[in-house]
Amino acid sequence: MKIVYLATGAANMYCGSCMHDNALAAGMKDAGEDVSLFTLYTPMRLDEEAVGEKQILYGGIKAYMMQRFPTPFPGRNLLMRLAGSQFLHRLMPHFDIGSAVDPVANAELTISMLRGEQGNQKELLQELIEWIRKHYQPDIIHVTNALMIGVVRELKRSLNIPITCGLHGEDIFLEGLPLQYQNEALALIRDRAHDVDRFLAISSYYGDMFSKWVGIDPDKIDVVYPGIALNDYRDLTPDPSAGRPLTIGFLARFVPEKGLHLLVDAFATLVRSGKFPNLQLLAGGYMSRAYKTYIDGIRKKIKSNGLEERIQLLGTLDRAQKLNLFRRMDVFSVPAPYREPKGISILEALAAGVPVVQPEHGSYPEWIRATQGGLLCRPGDSLDLAEKLAVLLRDAELRKRLARQGRQAVFEKFSSEAMASATLDVMRKLKEPQAIVSKLPLDASR
Repeated sequence: MKIVYLATGAANMYCGSCMHDNALAAGMKDAGEDVSLFTLYTPMRLDEEAVGEKQILYGGIKAYMMQRFPTPFPGRNLLMRLAGSQFLHRLMPHFDIGSAVDPVANAELTISMLRGEQGNQKELLQELIEWIRKHYQPDIIHVTNALMIGVVRELKRSLNIPITCGLHGEDIFLEGLPLQYQNEALALIRDRAHDVDRFLAISSYYGDMFSKWVGIDPDKIDVVYPGIALNDYRDLTPDPSAGRPLTIGFLARFVPEKGLHLLVDAFATLVRSGKFPNLQLLAGGYMSRAYKTYIDGIRKKIKSNGLEERIQLLGTLDRAQKLNLFRRMDVFSVPAPYREPKGISILEALAAGVPVVQPEHGSYPEWIRATQGGLLCRPGDSLDLAEKLAVLLRDAELRKRLARQGRQAVFEKFSSEAMASATLDVMRKLKEPQAIVSKLPLDASR
């Protein structure tokens, strides 16, 4: 089966969605399928081997310029040629462009992109269609999320093939839009959902929530659990250093919706209890200038509690650094106040044999039930978070049991191979009716 996979990049930021897309494309390739992964808007930044094509389609710089300058003027054509430069787009991972994911700043652009062939970026859409038609002629196309649904109608009309669409995290951006834009965006997604053959939700929670919120037929949604590339985790063992302090770990972007501020509060509570004299917190993750005020607030909180020697804010980590961080952890937590639909780093921690403590909302209860690898706490409650962390920190045998259960379950249920297999099952069912009709005798197909 020839598959074109349309994903979105996050420029200079390690992003769970990018990791998911790359792992899924790699898994389908390993299963013997002909998969071409294209990044739209900006390049991906990955800490594992990239399997995508180098060409950036639907370039984000040009899309932005088309939105800002929709009508002709002297020099516009030259400006657009420059804005569409592949060289410029490949430079994007070297710059902090946190504003690119700001829903308020990009509200009008979002609506225009969702309008697809009726939006200001229709020229880019036609370029995308012609590129795919000329070079690939796929059997099926997968677009990574519903914020890209604007491209589906014209792709389907022009290529006449099945199209699937992922659902995994669009809500946080949509909820951040000013209300009038949010309502318009939801209406556009609801209308254009009719163009999609199947939706692939990343969790049962998210499929149910998103279908009710937007108004998508739940019978068009399949749940495909996320998966991660596990080769580097197979032989990963805890740091055996004698006298290593008990360590809580965190790995996510340093933004309010990931909850590092709650973890710092919980950590301060644990330290004040006097029961964990050598406890430390290691926090890795992308720090954007767009969230400088938030990060400065966390640094201030650390200093005011006298925790500078106990808490390390490590910033962005490459793959080797990330794996080494997991080796140094005893417990892991990303106490997101946001109802997270995926939580890739939770699965990574479990794969590394580290038990987790997560809020009882979003996809987290689903992952804990599926893996038996951690405990749940009340969302947004740093005191309850501290209490659940303390349960694990006090009980080494419980940590080992949860770590063993969680690791085994991730290898069985959340591998990139399992994710690819479930995705391909959906795609093959979409192709079956066409295959059956093509094999029928001429008179039987009338």
